[in-house]
Amino acid sequence: MAKVDILLGLQWGDEGKGKVVDFLTPKYDIIARFQGGPNAGHTLEFDGKKHVLHQIPSGIFHPGKMNVIGNGVVLDPVTFSREIDGLKPYKLDLHNSLIISGKAQLIIPTHRLLDQAYEKAKGESKIGSTLRGIGPTYQDKMARVGIRAADINEPDFESRYNELKKRHCEILDHYDFDYSLDEWENDFFAALEVLRGFKIMNTEYYLNNSLKEGKSILAEGAQGSLLDIDFGSYPFVTSSNTISAGACTGLGISPKSIGEVFGIFKAYCTRVGSGPFPTELHGQEGEELRQKGREFGATTGRPRRCGWLDIPALNYAVMLNGVTQLFMMKADVLSGLDELSMGTSYIRSETETFEFPVNFTSEWKVKYEVFKGWENTSFKTYDDFPESFRTYIQYIEETIGVPINLVSVGPDRKDTLLKS
Repeated sequence: MAKVDILLGLQWGDEGKGKVVDFLTPKYDIIARFQGGPNAGHTLEFDGKKHVLHQIPSGIFHPGKMNVIGNGVVLDPVTFSREIDGLKPYKLDLHNSLIISGKAQLIIPTHRLLDQAYEKAKGESKIGSTLRGIGPTYQDKMARVGIRAADINEPDFESRYNELKKRHCEILDHYDFDYSLDEWENDFFAALEVLRGFKIMNTEYYLNNSLKEGKSILAEGAQGSLLDIDFGSYPFVTSSNTISAGACTGLGISPKSIGEVFGIFKAYCTRVGSGPFPTELHGQEGEELRQKGREFGATTGRPRRCGWLDIPALNYAVMLNGVTQLFMMKADVLSGLDELSMGTSYIRSETETFEFPVNFTSEWKVKYEVFKGWENTSFKTYDDFPESFRTYIQYIEETIGVPINLVSVGPDRKDTLLKS
């Protein structure tokens, strides 16, 4: 029986997963999203154009490939409808290349309002939510009161919707928060008609039957491992399991079906929103890295915090996910520096540790290793890398114990080099 390979981020998101999924898609029959929602923006660049996908799997631009939105995803019909409209110029056969799990939870307008109200009430303690309604939707899922994609085709859908809306409005009444639902609901119900035009089905049967038929599947994760609800830098995390185990529960496949686990990481680190960031660069140094790497959120447009690569954090993510291959992204952003640093351990009260702390506070310090920079990354093959760049890569491989088999040296598809 065929296996499911998993591709996911090993940092705080924005690692470049969309580009790699797009690059790898020709090798697979099916691309499946297993968690997250419209808070994730996967950016692809080809033919001189930039494309950002929020909910639709990144294999959608490849004819003949099936794309699956799994049960672990929370789906916003409005965002989905807008993405479908945005894809129309490409003449894609969307209705035959995209299917949706009937068990995927739906984001309704009041979920987004709740997200805004909760974040506003936290004041300076806010976590940096994207305000897309993700957290409240997962809350309703766990409380067993949510609405699922299959429900939109049931005769009592409107009463289910109104019951959940009433519950949300009762909560909103306890907050100092003004809102109007009319425009939001008009967009929502119009988007439901678009959603009803797609196949909503038991995708777990489809995926498992496909494996029996020998079809290859690539599971696409959203966000990053350090944002995992259990293992991330809590409470500054997302509301789903972003690690490889989430592919099993988010698609309905068994652990024995997992094959390769591709771990994506940037040659440096970034983070959007609040939360600990051990190797963060402040001031001009961080700003230069941000501008050079175009580090602004694909979903929110917010500037990303930037810093050096963090080896203990990367090693932690590799361990949690069982990563079998590493893919390094944005190596080109570091080119032209005389020297660069890499966080190699943490120190607290003169005690050194290589473990990612449960709570990283100002009491912790980072120990750095300094590396010689390299001039540019305009290379044609992996073998063209200069010695200083090779040293940087080899240090990571030897410290983490996993090979780096792909290096991205630019935003376009063609700027992707495989180890020969």
